[in-house]
Amino acid sequence: MNCAVCGKPLPFDRVVFHCSCGAYVHGYCWDKHVLDAHQPSFEKGTVDLNGDFQAIEPTLPDTLSDKRDSSLLMGADDQESMEKQIQENDAEELQGITSEE
Repeated sequence: MNCAVCGKPLPFDRVVFHCSCGAYVHGYCWDKHVLDAHQPSFEKGTVDLNGDFQAIEPTLPDTLSDKRDSSLLMGADDQESMEKQIQENDAEELQGITSEE
């Protein structure tokens, strides 16, 4: 049997993690499996000496953060239609740029 993350064989005499999704992974591959396969929500930040967490705000352009925030509030169908509309708008802008040249 091989690790679901790195593909190397799982040793019989070492600790192997069995995820609830059915994957078997090495102990040192566990973090990568959880982040890649399950994509949990998390915040980046710092912790001071008092143990208080201070989130670091991502620095995204306003248009990107607006699209991201609106996509979080929408359902899957609404999000797919919005993504298609964004792609169509981007394609139209590219065609406009190339036709000007």
